[in-house]
Amino acid sequence: MSNTLHGKVVVITAAGQGIGRASALAFAEAGATVFATDINEEALKSLEGQKGISTARLDVLDDNAVSAFFQTIGPVDVLFNCAGVVHGGTVLDVQARDLDFAFDLNVRAMIRTIQAVLPGMLERGDGSIINMSSVASSVKGVPNRCVYSLTKAAVIGLTKSVAADYVSQGIRCNAICPGTVQSPSLEERMRAQGNYEEARAAFIARQPMGRLGTAEEIAALAVHLSGATYTTGQAYAIDGGWSI
Repeated sequence: MSNTLHGKVVVITAAGQGIGRASALAFAEAGATVFATDINEEALKSLEGQKGISTARLDVLDDNAVSAFFQTIGPVDVLFNCAGVVHGGTVLDVQARDLDFAFDLNVRAMIRTIQAVLPGMLERGDGSIINMSSVASSVKGVPNRCVYSLTKAAVIGLTKSVAADYVSQGIRCNAICPGTVQSPSLEERMRAQGNYEEARAAFIARQPMGRLGTAEEIAALAVHLSGATYTTGQAYAIDGGWSI
């Protein structure tokens, strides 16, 4: 990959594993200066020493921590909001504590980071914000994903709102909506179901391409969107044909 992002500063949340980690590596390969953040410092260790990547602990649920972190690093060109949580169940299973936590991590955390970087982007008249949503959102109804889907639909709403408010001021805001992607978190959910092989087969069966996505495929889209200067307010499905 050519150094298309040379000189750009990129911040990625939940960069310790999965899509976040793959994205940190992809952005660095594209020439960016990457700040890979995660609440899990142990997970970040695999990125230490990688060219172009600095790691830092960041709790995106903490207003003060978010504010202090972004004040420390200075101007940001690209923000990739990757942090999130998946809850299972239907509307009848919704618990208030789960709903509150999901909104805090899946939605409010993005608002915190966007509020931290947007003034500087506006001052420079340029910036790209990428939010992690999901096909399980307003894109497609998915069984047993009520809390997750409604918060990820809110991410799309947030993305379009930011895009509409600042489209004439050099700011681009887009959402990525993956289908089922091979990741450590997916592995945990499959094993938690009791029959790992059965759970994995079920996840694969719902993908028309007959396979799970890879973190690297999602990372490649994030890098593309960071430099897509005529694209804003879009929710990009990358799901192996699931939403056809």
